[in-house]
Order: sequence, then C-alpha cells, then structure tokens
Amino acid sequence: MKEVIIGIPIQWYIFLSIALFCIGVLGVLFRRNAIVIFMCIELMLNAVNLLMVAFSRYLGDTGGQVFVFFVMVVAAAEVSVGLAILMMIYRNTKSTDIDTLNRLKW
Repeated sequence: MKEVIIGIPIQWYIFLSIALFCIGVLGVLFRRNAIVIFMCIELMLNAVNLLMVAFSRYLGDTGGQVFVFFVMVVAAAEVSVGLAILMMIYRNTKSTDIDTLNRLKW
C-alpha cells in the first residue's frame, strides 16, 4: 500500500475529505444564515482541494496541485462577490436570513 505522506495512508485522506464535504452539504441544506452557507460552501471546496492534493501526491502528478490553485482563486472571487451582495441585502432587509429574501421580488 502506497502512502501519500510518510505514515498516512490515502484512505484517511479520502475519509476526512468525505466527512468535510458531508458537513458542508448538511450546512448548506439545513442552515438559513447566508454567512454560514458561504462558510459551508468553502468547506466543501476545501474538502475537494484536500482530496485533489492527496491524489496528486499519491500518483506523483502535479496536475491536481495546480488545479487546486485555480479552485482557490475562484473561491476567493466567489467570496468577495458573495459578501458584497450579502452586505447590500443586509442594508435593505436588516437580516442575513435567506428566507427573508423573497421580499426582494419585484
């Protein structure tokens, strides 16, 4: 059995990544606060990044590690635009609850 980093098998990385991704999915599905939903989306992206880096190291190919940088750039752009939109919504509704966003309809 090949190990990614000395002493840690690839299965542990897979299990940790699955656990983090599931926590993120549950947070997106069951939480109503927009800031918490953004954090859960970031948690899911980081779980995928962890898995890509682990498999990249396991296979000896740097393609996965390069792709992680692109995912991080997209995540940073998503957070900056998302938080700007969230600040404007908070100014109008005085709440970050996503159930109150139906008031913003025409």
